[in-house]
Amino acid sequence: MTESTTEARQLSVPAMGMIVLIGVSGSGKSTFAARHFRPTEVLSSDFCRGLVADDENDQAATPDAFDVLHYIAGTRLRRGLLTVVDATNVQQSSRAELVKLARSHDVLVDAIVLDLPEATAVQRNEMRPDRSFGKHVVTRQHRDLKRSLRRLRKEGFRRVHVLHGQQEVDAVEIVRERPWNDRTDLHGPFDIIGDVHGCVAELRTLLGELGWQLRYDDAGRAVDAIHPEGRQALFVGDLVDRGPDTPGVLRLVMGMTASGNALSVSGNHEAKLVRALRRAKVTVSHGLAESLEQLSQQPDEFQADALEFMDGLISHYVLDSGKLVIAHAGLKESYHGRSSGRVRAFALYGDTTGETDEYGLPVRYPWATDYRGKAMVVYGHTPVPTAEWVNNTICLDTGAVFGGALTALRYPEREIVSTPAEQQWYEPARPLVAPGSERESSVLRIGDVAGTRWLEGIHAGMVKIPEENAAAALEVMSRFAVDPRWLIYLPPTMSPVATSTLDGYLEHPEQAFEEYAAWGVTRVVCEEKHMGSRAIAVVAHDADAAERRFGIDDGTSGAIYTRTGRSFFDEPSGLVDRLQDAVRPLFEELDTDWLALDCELLPWSAKALGLIKEQYASVGAAALGALPDVLSVLGKAHERGLDVTVLIDDSQRRLEHARAFRDAYTAYIRPTDGLDGVTLAPFQILAAEGRALALAEPHDWHLAHLSRLRDELITPTRHRFVDLSSREERDAATQWWLDLTAAGGEGMVVKPAHLTASNVQPGLKVRGREYLRIIYGPDYTDSLDVLRGRHLGKKRNLARREHGLGLDALQAFVEREPLWKVHQSVFAVLALESEPVDPRL
Repeated sequence: MTESTTEARQLSVPAMGMIVLIGVSGSGKSTFAARHFRPTEVLSSDFCRGLVADDENDQAATPDAFDVLHYIAGTRLRRGLLTVVDATNVQQSSRAELVKLARSHDVLVDAIVLDLPEATAVQRNEMRPDRSFGKHVVTRQHRDLKRSLRRLRKEGFRRVHVLHGQQEVDAVEIVRERPWNDRTDLHGPFDIIGDVHGCVAELRTLLGELGWQLRYDDAGRAVDAIHPEGRQALFVGDLVDRGPDTPGVLRLVMGMTASGNALSVSGNHEAKLVRALRRAKVTVSHGLAESLEQLSQQPDEFQADALEFMDGLISHYVLDSGKLVIAHAGLKESYHGRSSGRVRAFALYGDTTGETDEYGLPVRYPWATDYRGKAMVVYGHTPVPTAEWVNNTICLDTGAVFGGALTALRYPEREIVSTPAEQQWYEPARPLVAPGSERESSVLRIGDVAGTRWLEGIHAGMVKIPEENAAAALEVMSRFAVDPRWLIYLPPTMSPVATSTLDGYLEHPEQAFEEYAAWGVTRVVCEEKHMGSRAIAVVAHDADAAERRFGIDDGTSGAIYTRTGRSFFDEPSGLVDRLQDAVRPLFEELDTDWLALDCELLPWSAKALGLIKEQYASVGAAALGALPDVLSVLGKAHERGLDVTVLIDDSQRRLEHARAFRDAYTAYIRPTDGLDGVTLAPFQILAAEGRALALAEPHDWHLAHLSRLRDELITPTRHRFVDLSSREERDAATQWWLDLTAAGGEGMVVKPAHLTASNVQPGLKVRGREYLRIIYGPDYTDSLDVLRGRHLGKKRNLARREHGLGLDALQAFVEREPLWKVHQSVFAVLALESEPVDPRL
């Protein structure tokens, strides 16, 4: 047997899309697929027959098998995975279904034909005991294949690779081609520039403001630009038409692209200009005449280069590991990275309804208001007065050619830079109108939270929100929450410390110190645990700041809400105004016009007086009213000689417990009249403009800044830091806790001094012996052995997840993510805390 001398042949196939293998039974398609593709990438008709019939050769199961194959293939294509279909596919109808499926998911589809001699296929089938069909089947398939070869290239395949004979099959090397729009390898930083429309002077000025250094030719024309910091320019299309110097814009952008300093996508004006230059029949309107006239005055070589450049522009780019998409008219998420005529049409023209407005221009569906994708989409096309964020999308066409401005977005900084137009170069067909605003279009919708969902966050990780919990949270959020634009954070639940074995104690600081030391924490802060109501305060410097940052235009400057998002008072503005005055030093010190604070609202009775009367005072009154009478009766029985000593001791102990119970809850009651007597005890500055301070700063920073607030509204949070390696500091902190609780305090919260890994508890509450009577009942000290068996695993897991969700919400807000994304994390905290509701109700 001689060695084959056939040269290796490279077959380029799409890295994302479909490959249809075509060949008669016995041509070696499955062997070929196994050699060149991963097992998960290959969908075999034989395998699918086995799935539905337990017999890969049961031809009666073929229709069901292909239903399964098409379903799996469609799912893979929707998820952007290469899919190889291993079936005979020698009939045009079966191929048409696969081409249709690929097109429905806007991916490329290639065909690989294994054209082996009929005799070879027959021989191979005869050697397989599971192939009982006769030679005539192969003969029929071979005849169908030969007919197909003449028309395959007209059936919608991007490429058709035909391999004649086994030697060609064996010599193949598969090369996966990345889509042209896939530039996920480019990570920036970028300067993304809106529609230029021939305004070369404005473009040069804007590049200069962005720090670019322009290069000029001997004629004084800008032909390239470079940024000293290595930034790259991205143009969103519509470089041409309407303006005074389309050739000048093209010359500069072409030069920047050739030197690797820029990329550009096609705009609808480039596409139309290309058709016009190719002598296609087009309507000369919307500035096309100006471009044709200006280009006609350029050398033939420049015209040819410009035509080649514009004709080579693609519809969109996906950049920075999929975090950024640029397309001229925008692009919905399902089209990102895809390749088809309708994707290109959307990218160039937007999602048009087929109607025209009163100005004769196409009516476009506002796709950005429904956008929920992870990637930032930057686009132009429809001129707007100012660039405005809508659901993590932004339009940079601010009408430079119409006398507006030429605008750029610095990425990833999200900084907008504009330069005004030198004049109005072209009369707009209609007034510039904003397509919508982030405040209106990015609010939470029921589809963002309804049903069972998995939420993935940087700090929370993967969190499951069961449908029944989501239903309960939706009820609270929709009926009782404050204006959701203030609702940027909800606090997490907090886990108790591990149970203590010390006599008479259920909780003790030593267990907190031991646990944190075991988790690798070296320094903790012990904060006084105020007995009040957990409060989140979001307050703006003034009403203008509230409208500018939160979109609140009713004159209010903030909100103070509970851990379930409800307002504390029916008329909260008075408390907000007082807090606004109290924290003014922080506005200046932190250079911000708004703050979010984590606080306790004091006293407990200000909000919980009804609960105290109904749940606690009634128990205390009943016990203190009945037990003295019980003791009186038992005393008389003892005087008559009855042995009731044990009952007397037990009743006396219960009376002491009842008195301690009463003293415990009354310690947190003080008179208030409306807002008079109400105070706030802030212990953390959650966020300020541009900064999630709960993430960025350690606890000593927060407490130091808050301790400088001098106002009668503010109750300071006493605290002390503990080096866990110091026995002396641990003992001193324990004594401090004993003194706090002996004076009627609830206890303390122990936290890592710095933000730690997500597997470490963010805080452990260590409550005093007498305070715990409120939680567990007057006689709880008689049941310590039972209570020490409490299981904290579920509570602690909940605390970690909710803490992470809260941090994710804060980070999303300060980074100006869409409000719906912030609210998904906020809503998840509320859902995890909610009692499940039957989703059928």
